[in-house]
Parts: sequence; structure tokens; C-alpha cells
Amino acid sequence: MPHKITLTGSATGPLREYDRYVAFDMREKGSPSAPKGLKKSTFISYTVFVAKKAFNKTGLTKKSIMHEKILIQGEPTLDIPIDECPGEVGVICFQITVLPNKKDKEANEPNDKKEAKQEASAAQQEVAATKQEEKPVTTSQPAANEEKKAEKVQTEVKETPVQEKKVEPQKKQITNQPKGTQDLLSFDEIIVPEEFLKTRPNPQKTQKVIDFVKRTGRLDEPLTIEKGSNILKDGYRRYIVAKTVKMDKVPVMYEYQKS
Repeated sequence: MPHKITLTGSATGPLREYDRYVAFDMREKGSPSAPKGLKKSTFISYTVFVAKKAFNKTGLTKKSIMHEKILIQGEPTLDIPIDECPGEVGVICFQITVLPNKKDKEANEPNDKKEAKQEASAAQQEVAATKQEEKPVTTSQPAANEEKKAEKVQTEVKETPVQEKKVEPQKKQITNQPKGTQDLLSFDEIIVPEEFLKTRPNPQKTQKVIDFVKRTGRLDEPLTIEKGSNILKDGYRRYIVAKTVKMDKVPVMYEYQKS
């Protein structure tokens, strides 16, 4: 039986074009639970290879592929050179499908279904209004006395104004993180440019950072990313370390786009 694999999500990095095919990276999160006695699976990175003819039929572009949700069906491979396959597992794509988002589903929904939903909602509101009108309003003597007391208390409160304390908004506190950290970002949200993926950081320096993380439980410096696009600008070595030790969130500092 041939191996089969199905992936859903968006590309986590830029589209790479070759002679007869294109490639991009994706990540899948493991199941939150595992059989008793076994370790839970974590993120696995994949590099997907799609024939140019099949890719062009989807209407996807270099920009839209990182924002559209797609479905990949194919088979895993371990025979692709590491320069072309930065992911942990390569995937030969047999079928690629762009999945519609929630807004598209609502827009494509037949008119008769929309009208049926609107009629049902209107009917429920009408029944609720009818029940409210039929409900008798009775006020017992004790309740009337309580209302008078409440009115009296409200009058006294109005006569004696109390200075309202200004509530200052609480600043977001980030503890046990390297100096300069502005935010904690999900590792899965960081987009790595192609020029970083082509490089290989010094193994000895990388190991020193891994040892630091294991000793302290945090990175020694935050990653620098572009505000808004989450594109990695500096700190690729620490990105590799975070991926190696399987960190869910990483400390970041923002570099704002030049207007």
C-alpha cells in the first residue's frame, strides 16, 4: 500500500519556484491527547512540492498562498535534497485545493436557505414578544416597600457625589524573558524569508544557545520581526533553536515598516 498524507492550513514561508514545480512549507500540530504511556506529538514541518500546472489551476499567488487555507493530498518522501526541502518531511502533492473561508460559504449559500433562516429567527422573536406581553405584572406590598427604600437610597447617593477613581489600564507584563522583549508570539505565526532558509547557522554557536535555553528555560535574546507581517528580520539562529527545543511561544521585538 502506498503512503498517503493529508495537510490543511496555510504556507508558513514564501513560495519557491523551480523548473517544473513549486515548493512551500507548512506546519501541522499534533493531537492534544495521546494514548496513555505515549508522548504527545508536537508540530511537524513539511515542505510541499506541487507541479506548476496543478498549482496554476488553483489561482494562488506568491502572496495569497500565505493567507488562503489549502488542502494538500499526497504522499511523504525522504528523497528530496535538504537544500530544496527545509521541512522535516517532504510531501509530493497529488491534489491541491483552496478551502473556502466562512465569509465565502455565507455568500455562496442559496437564497432559499438564507430566507428560511431569517423567517425562523423572526418567528422566534415574535413568540418571545408575545410571551412577554401575556406575562402579568404584579407587585406585592413588601416588594413595593423595597422599591421605595431603593429609590430613597438612590436619592441619597445622588446628593453625596463620590469622586470616581481613575482606573489606569494595566500594562502587559512579560516576565522571565530576555531584555528588549516586546511581545510573546506563537512560533507558528513567524514567517521566515527564503534568504534565511538558504543559510545554515554555525552549529557550535547554535548549540550554545540550546544549552542556554535548557539551563534557563528561555532564549538569550528576542527575535526581531516586522510589525504587522510577522516576517523574521533578525535572529534566525534563535528561530532554529526554538524549533529544535519545540517552543510554542517565542519572545520578539518589533521592527516597524518604513512609510
